[in-house]
Amino acid sequence: MAENEMLEYITEHERILQEIESTDTACVGPTLRSIYDDQSNAHKRFMEKLDVRIRNHDREIEKMCNFHHQGFVDAITELLKVRTDAEKLMGQVTEANRRLQEAGREVTAQTEEVIRCRIQQRNMATTVEKLQLCIPGVTMHFKTLKESKFFICFYRYYAALKTMELLEKVFIPRVSHYRFCQIMGENLPHLRKEIKEISMSDLKDFLESIRKHSDKVGETAMRQAQQRRTFNSAVAKQHNIGHSTKPLYSVIGHSLSHTPNGMLINDDTADEDETDDEILTAQDLVDFSPVYRCLHIYAVLGDRETFENYYRKQRKKQARLVLQPQASMHETVEGYRRYFNQIVGFFVVEDHILHATQGLVTRAFTSELWNMALSKIIAVLRTHSSYCDDPDLVLELKNLIVIFADTLQDYGFTVNRLFDLLFEVRDQYNETLLKKWAVVFREIFELDNYSPIPVDTEEEYNLVVSRFPFHDTDIEKQDFPKKLPMSQSVPQIYTQVKEFIYASLKFSESLHRSSTEIDDMLRKSTNLLLTRTLNSCLQNLIKKPHIGLTELVQIIINTTHLEQACKYLEEFITNITNVSPETVHTTRLYGLSTFKDARHSAEGEIYTKLNQKIDEFIQLADYEWGMSESDGRASGYLMDLINFLRSTFQVFTHLPGKVAQTACMSACKHLATSLMQMLLDTELKQISMGAIQQFNLDVIQCELFASSEPVPGFQGDTLQLAFIDLRQLLDLFMVWDWSTYLADYGQPTSKYLRVNPATALALLEKMKDTSKKNNIFSQFRKNDRDKQKLIETVVKQLRTLVNGMSS
Repeated sequence: MAENEMLEYITEHERILQEIESTDTACVGPTLRSIYDDQSNAHKRFMEKLDVRIRNHDREIEKMCNFHHQGFVDAITELLKVRTDAEKLMGQVTEANRRLQEAGREVTAQTEEVIRCRIQQRNMATTVEKLQLCIPGVTMHFKTLKESKFFICFYRYYAALKTMELLEKVFIPRVSHYRFCQIMGENLPHLRKEIKEISMSDLKDFLESIRKHSDKVGETAMRQAQQRRTFNSAVAKQHNIGHSTKPLYSVIGHSLSHTPNGMLINDDTADEDETDDEILTAQDLVDFSPVYRCLHIYAVLGDRETFENYYRKQRKKQARLVLQPQASMHETVEGYRRYFNQIVGFFVVEDHILHATQGLVTRAFTSELWNMALSKIIAVLRTHSSYCDDPDLVLELKNLIVIFADTLQDYGFTVNRLFDLLFEVRDQYNETLLKKWAVVFREIFELDNYSPIPVDTEEEYNLVVSRFPFHDTDIEKQDFPKKLPMSQSVPQIYTQVKEFIYASLKFSESLHRSSTEIDDMLRKSTNLLLTRTLNSCLQNLIKKPHIGLTELVQIIINTTHLEQACKYLEEFITNITNVSPETVHTTRLYGLSTFKDARHSAEGEIYTKLNQKIDEFIQLADYEWGMSESDGRASGYLMDLINFLRSTFQVFTHLPGKVAQTACMSACKHLATSLMQMLLDTELKQISMGAIQQFNLDVIQCELFASSEPVPGFQGDTLQLAFIDLRQLLDLFMVWDWSTYLADYGQPTSKYLRVNPATALALLEKMKDTSKKNNIFSQFRKNDRDKQKLIETVVKQLRTLVNGMSS
């Protein structure tokens, strides 16, 4: 074991020695440290081994020295021999060097001079080079300072900015390390700011110019749209084809087509010297160069978004100002025209800016502005049109709205809501027409004489027939002069209804509606005229106090002829619109019901006025209720009344039979009722038998009148039955047939079936002796007290019947 460890130590020491021999001495320390770090006595053995190795190397060195010693001695000997020659050579070299130094002193001085000149020349070249770099920049800077004012004065902002840009990006970077260049660079932002402020001032002036000239631009655009529409309508009528055009913007003989980039290009080739045909375009009325310059400047300066936002904000404010109407706008058409001109001018300018610039305004922005404006416009027109009561003004407003809508539609704006608004304006127009025609109808009725139209010649007859569709074979066969059954108001009313249809048709023009829709609008408006306006005028006319029976009869005749003429109005509308009346959705005219209602009202008014006239005659009655015996003839007031009724019913011959019969029956019933009320009047306290006899004579005259058939068409004694209650009551008192009355009371076959017990009791009470003075029964009490008792008995029985009826 000890031998093995000894071998390991020996091997390790050999390795260390080899490492020391082959390694740089700087790295020997760690190797030696590893030996001394060993706790055993290995370092002693290593030292022994090292000594052995050193002795070996010493022997090798000694051997080597012994081997080369003779060569060394020989070399020393040779060197000693050469030393003398070397010293001689050294002296020669020193002398040569001295002579060379003396000879090169002048060359050295000249060389140094050459070097100094070369350095100066190089510095001069460098200076020239640097100056050549600086001179363009400095020159450009002074040029910028000098000419920027000139550019600004003549609106050449872009040229000034390009000069600055060239100076900043090309010339200054070449000499940027010089301090004066820094000063030059610091001045450029101030110049740019000045140009920016001036261009913004120009933009504000431009916006103000737009406000001043928008109405002129709009007026020109709307006038050209109207000219284009008139031209297209004429072409369509001639060739029966539709013709669409691009938006034009021209005046008189020239035209400007709207190109995709929004610029307005002259399409005419006329001589420029012809000033009479001068073209007025948006550029002629508004100078757009400030907005172009300002946009370009802000774009060059990298602040385009700020400019766009400012421009849009200002235009929105201007839009709100333009949309504010004047308070008196609704009074004249010029007020509406100025309002529309300003709006059209505003959006024509915006459309031009949209196409002439890239992104300053967008289609979305203009659409947003238009939608906002459209809502405001509709609200304004809806409000102001409601104040208008002149149909001509409403019609002109409609034409303006159509031109306004067509103009903006040509520029790509949606105008459907404006055409929808026209339906509301149409209703307003119809209302104003109805009010106007109400005045016309009232004037016609006030000027009418309510007499048949006399025609003395065929020319007069043809004139009436040309105005009103009247056809009557019997009248046509009559010789002149002759009379037409209606009064002069009938053809006038018919003519005015046609005029109303024409007036209503004017509003339907240019609304881009189908014939069916126009036909429907005409029929509806005509129905309103007939059922509301004309009917109201007729009803008011019928109710007027000065309209008598003769006038009412003529009104009935007039309404009958107007009713018959309704079918001709239907044909008139059909001829205008070319829409067949058999179309499913065609509206019918309601004139038939209108004239029937008016006729019924007139008939009712006839009955009322006839009864009022009867009442007036009844009020003239002056009976002597205490007379002892009658005069033997009917009362004068009653005969006058009957004569009046006869003459009145003769006028009724022109009325339909039923109307005349109803009027006659109503008059007889009212007369009978009035006579009965006269007898039963509570203020009448006493009635003598003589008064009863006189009253009986008057009733007989009424019965004779009824039996004379004052109006043909009654069957038998139908008319006389109106007086049956009076006749039975008077017969009961004249015959004094109380026993029969009381015995047959309640029987269907009773002779006095129509006599009411209460009526008989009231009249009998007026004939009793209540005051015992001037009583008609005084002679009976003297001569026949039994009859007095009979009267008292009858009164008691009548009271029993009355009480039985009430219970």
